[in-house]
Amino acid sequence: MTAPMPATGEKAAAPAGAAGPEVDNPSSPILAGFVGSLFMFIGSLGVGWLAPVSELRRVPLFIWMRAEAVGVALSIVLLAVGGMLLVRAWLRLGQRVRVWGPRARRATLTAIGAWSLPMMFSVPLFSRDVYAYIGQGRLMVEGFNPYRNGISALSNYFQLGADKMWTEAPVPYGQLFLWIEQFVVWSTNVHPEASVMLFRLVALAGVVLCVIYVPKLAELHGVNPHRALWLTAANPLFLTNFIASVHNDSLMIGLALAGLYYAATRRVVRGIVLVTLSIAVKPITIVFLPFVGLLWAGRDAGWLRKIGFWALTAGLSLALLVLMSLVNGFGFGWINGLSAPGSISIWYAPVGLIGMVVGSLGSAFGLDGALLSAVVANAGKLLAVGIAGWLILQGDYDRLMRRLTLAFAAVVLLSPIIQSWYVVWLIPLFAVTGIRNDWQVKALYFVVSFFIIYANSDQLEVFPYLQTGDVGFALLLARVAAAVTGVLFALYLVFWDPRTRSLFRKAGDPVVERPVI
Repeated sequence: MTAPMPATGEKAAAPAGAAGPEVDNPSSPILAGFVGSLFMFIGSLGVGWLAPVSELRRVPLFIWMRAEAVGVALSIVLLAVGGMLLVRAWLRLGQRVRVWGPRARRATLTAIGAWSLPMMFSVPLFSRDVYAYIGQGRLMVEGFNPYRNGISALSNYFQLGADKMWTEAPVPYGQLFLWIEQFVVWSTNVHPEASVMLFRLVALAGVVLCVIYVPKLAELHGVNPHRALWLTAANPLFLTNFIASVHNDSLMIGLALAGLYYAATRRVVRGIVLVTLSIAVKPITIVFLPFVGLLWAGRDAGWLRKIGFWALTAGLSLALLVLMSLVNGFGFGWINGLSAPGSISIWYAPVGLIGMVVGSLGSAFGLDGALLSAVVANAGKLLAVGIAGWLILQGDYDRLMRRLTLAFAAVVLLSPIIQSWYVVWLIPLFAVTGIRNDWQVKALYFVVSFFIIYANSDQLEVFPYLQTGDVGFALLLARVAAAVTGVLFALYLVFWDPRTRSLFRKAGDPVVERPVI
């Protein structure tokens, strides 16, 4: 087993004799963020995702906010303004901290609680995946194998509210999450709102794991744990994707971070169990296992020892996965399901954009554009595997967690589609190995702002009968209104807000985090 990871960074702390409070009036940004989250909650009543069978659709307030143009417009504006208010509150909370000490941690935890509370009761925002979870749980309750059947095998499946891409697609989730889905649907008797709330509690468990283990992992790297917590768990992108959107990625990354911590502190078997449970939620964290094996092998391990511990790590993880598959009887069908969510491209993903351009050019010259796009996507995947493999085989032991982070980032960023919750997988890993307060943290500010704006304008449930022309016109207007509102607010933060605009300028302050790169 290995010793804890060495401290190689610099803590963002003032000298021992520094005067003044650690945090200047944190209640102001915390309250502002709560208001922003409350705005998002109210907006969700009008444009959040409801199952068609939901009883809430018959409530007069919901009818007005979802079926009347004024109500929908108000919902869109509140959602967009609320999201950007939350971004501003997060930035201002970081500005209010003089010393990243215990009081800063308390302020951050208070912010996480206050900003999460309205989201816990919102209509699901920015994604319909939670309704796919309900459909998949119902499949198992009714005796279907979710690895072989899409939710279209169910009667009245369209009433569940899932995106149509899931109607035929097999489940890409692991055995643990299948049990969770089955239990939730069984215990609520397929009641949509009760099921959403239980899935939110599962997501909240993942958030709690991140709150616990992000500071612990940061300390192992000599990175200030309180600043890492603020960068990660108070981050609006983190909270909206994991709580408002109810993604199971929260539990996946929380279990993986816990596993990494135990693997790095000589409790490797416990770490392997936790990482394997993470894989049994979403298998993407299988990328972590080779690095866990290296932690187990130790600092001065030769190749023979590394190979032995890789084999032992893989064997223990595989044995646990096989045991779980025998219990539920579904086997490893998730392997076939992994292609379902990755079979499309998106314009802001570099590989996706290149694939779209190459495909369009090929089609213009009479070639098979779809085939060319697929070639680009596969090339991106091969490059990601190559980079991950190189980082597994090469590099200093002291930089092992950073190597894992970069390998995981390659897998995410070289995919033809990058969802906002994919980015949230990476933020904790970069935070615990160090995000400097120079261009690195500024890049994070821009990424968070971009994805909050994009999310606010991407997936909105807008009734098509708000206008009489083209059915898609109302949705287009709604998305444009949300995007313009968000962009204008972002421009205000960057160029005109006297408090936040300095965050986006070159600062002469000393760098407070030196990442392990």
